[in-house]
Amino acid sequence: MIDVPPPHDGPSPDGPSPHDAQPHDAPSRDAPPHGSGPRDVPALVRAARDAAAALGFTMACDDQTGSLLRTLAASKPGGHILEIGTGTGVGAAWLLAGMTPDARLTTIEVDPTTATAARDVLSADLRAQVTLADARSWLIGYSGPRFDLVFADWMTGKFEDRDLLLRHLAPGALYVVDDLLPHPTWPAEHHERVATFRADLARDPRLMPTLIDWSTGVAVATVVPAP
Repeated sequence: MIDVPPPHDGPSPDGPSPHDAQPHDAPSRDAPPHGSGPRDVPALVRAARDAAAALGFTMACDDQTGSLLRTLAASKPGGHILEIGTGTGVGAAWLLAGMTPDARLTTIEVDPTTATAARDVLSADLRAQVTLADARSWLIGYSGPRFDLVFADWMTGKFEDRDLLLRHLAPGALYVVDDLLPHPTWPAEHHERVATFRADLARDPRLMPTLIDWSTGVAVATVVPAP
């Protein structure tokens, strides 16, 4: 299911288009990752990477993080899965590779060009819904079932509005982010932003996190059921 409304005018509160340089959020994933990647890259992932290359889009998750997403998605049979920051659909394709036939993926993208590319890549898989929207506005208006896994690959839900996102996650849900290891393109203030995020994640009583200095730097946290 694809939901891509007409492009909206003006800047988004989520920040600039993913095509713009964004050292504050994530480095280009062209840099050599830490460790080795999977040998079995799904065809849909390759198609999404081809779409990214055609657009000159370098912000897609790498194959190590993607392989982890596939594994984590497989742990949520029949689950409702959310991705914030679709890009051209690389992360979504990895998630779909691990999802059961009755699971559903909602992926939010603010940029109309990459959203259209993702729509073209993912259109054959009816488990996926690509939505062109400002993530913060979408989260404020969302009233559907809670999500069992979220991959937050954008400012919203990661460095901003994390509380807003967490209220939509079910007990036992997985919260996944990447791009937490230093990169030469980061401005000085982003190092502090990431350090604050890592510290906040470690002491958040709602989450049971593990920070992994692997790939581009990954955090996986479980939403702890309220006592």
